[in-house]
Amino acid sequence: MHPRRPDGFDGLGYRGGARDEQGFGGAFPARSFSTGSDLGHWVTTPPDIPGSRNLHWGEKSPPYGVPTTSTPYEGPTEEPFSSGGGGSVQGQSSEQLNRFAGFGIGLASLFTENVLAHPCIVLRRQCQVNYHAQHYHLTPFTVINIMYSFNKTQGPRALWKGMGSTFIVQGVTLGAEGIISEFTPLPREVLHKWSPKQIGEHLLLKSLTYVVAMPFYSASLIETVQSEIIRDNTGILECVKEGIGRVIGMGVPHSKRLLPLLSLIFPTVLHGVLHYIISSLIQKFVLLILKRKTYNSHLAESTSPVQSMLDAYFPELIANFAASLCSDVILYPLETVLHRLHIQGTRTIIDNTDLGYEVLPINTQYEGMRDCINTIKQEEGVFGFYKGFGALIIQYTLHAAVLQITKIIYSTLLQNNI
Repeated sequence: MHPRRPDGFDGLGYRGGARDEQGFGGAFPARSFSTGSDLGHWVTTPPDIPGSRNLHWGEKSPPYGVPTTSTPYEGPTEEPFSSGGGGSVQGQSSEQLNRFAGFGIGLASLFTENVLAHPCIVLRRQCQVNYHAQHYHLTPFTVINIMYSFNKTQGPRALWKGMGSTFIVQGVTLGAEGIISEFTPLPREVLHKWSPKQIGEHLLLKSLTYVVAMPFYSASLIETVQSEIIRDNTGILECVKEGIGRVIGMGVPHSKRLLPLLSLIFPTVLHGVLHYIISSLIQKFVLLILKRKTYNSHLAESTSPVQSMLDAYFPELIANFAASLCSDVILYPLETVLHRLHIQGTRTIIDNTDLGYEVLPINTQYEGMRDCINTIKQEEGVFGFYKGFGALIIQYTLHAAVLQITKIIYSTLLQNNI
């Protein structure tokens, strides 16, 4: 139970990254964005004070009254700002391109995670809760075939159902985390100098957030797996209504097999916290490797200006992608168990993932998490935990393709602009 977009990502936060990375270590002077010609619109050079001068790296201020001589230094030469100069116009266009790139890259990642990949999420969840299924859809080839059958028999809405509720769950999760951290001493972020107590309090905040969003997650799960054939036209706020009704015990009647929310807290929090820990560790590890690689290439002075600007934007995107992929793959069996427990007793009818048409009711009778694990292992085998895994492969293949296309487009724009 976690938001699809890994924590700490903000595409608009990359605006200034190019300036920091471009002058990294002072190892290469080509097209530094710290020059006066590029930032003339934003930075005003203060007038010289008698007895002082503008210092450069490694220089010391001479005493007052001692005449100074110009000392050559390596690096970009500061030029006075000229309102009619071509360099200022080019610097301004580069700054605008950087802002547009940061917004465009973040928007492309959001679109891929929440819109383009949603049909894969729908089919993956239907396969996970379908204990009747004989075809496990472990490869993307069978998944594409069954997705085509659903689209042909029920229309495109069958693959994008419940997309609005997923955004609501993400909003509830972020809002709950912000409110809890505001009224409690639990830290929302872990500082660089962390302590075990701080880590524990931070994970406690995440756990409380998952508990608050849990009933809404159950309602969203039902919307994504409920067959479009028997589904009524529900509003976008139906997820909120069903989530509140699940808490107070009102709303759509459920069967006696419905598990109480208290018995769902442990598997929900366990999955959410493990997903957060794994994705955070992998993200930091991948980002460290990419930054070290970028640093070594800068020291070798073999990096082009275009590549330098790309290095300021894409390492964190790649790290987020790798973190989300690894955590989803590692926790896929636990996610299958979690979804079956949430859907039990809700009178949900799903599509037949073996045929591509007809519907099937969900009539499981698991007593809890341990009983669900043992039953799946005995009746469906080990691969029963990985039903619908081919949809996950398609999902991240599409994500990788969009990242690559975005990188190519951005490189082309930079080459035309530089």
